[in-house]
Amino acid sequence: MVMRQEAFLDTVQERGKYATLQEADQAARVVLALLGAHLVGQVRAELAARLPEAFALILLNPLQAAEPLSAERFVRATAAWIEGATEQTALWDVSAVLSVTADAVGQDLTARILLQLPPGYGLLFGHPHHT
Repeated sequence: MVMRQEAFLDTVQERGKYATLQEADQAARVVLALLGAHLVGQVRAELAARLPEAFALILLNPLQAAEPLSAERFVRATAAWIEGATEQTALWDVSAVLSVTADAVGQDLTARILLQLPPGYGLLFGHPHHT
């Protein structure tokens, strides 16, 4: 079942404590574009199929990653793409978006996503242990 865009953004806004839906939307777009560059094949297709269409398209047409980023560098890259962000606020942004994503897609797919990412991403998805 696909989460509606409004519900997804409302949850990101609530978890990220954003003042506006636009801030939540910007964080979601940047984080999912960066995430899409790290995922391949069936896992990326399944994740896209479970996200609202606007975010699925971003995930399927990602920014190109020259190499897999460590969780720390992923947060830094997020900070670089969000105007006025610091590494601390970007960590907040990444955690808000990825934890909502994990809740939306379920544990099984989240575990398969984490298998495609370098160690350290579990915490960003709200899963302290890499499964």
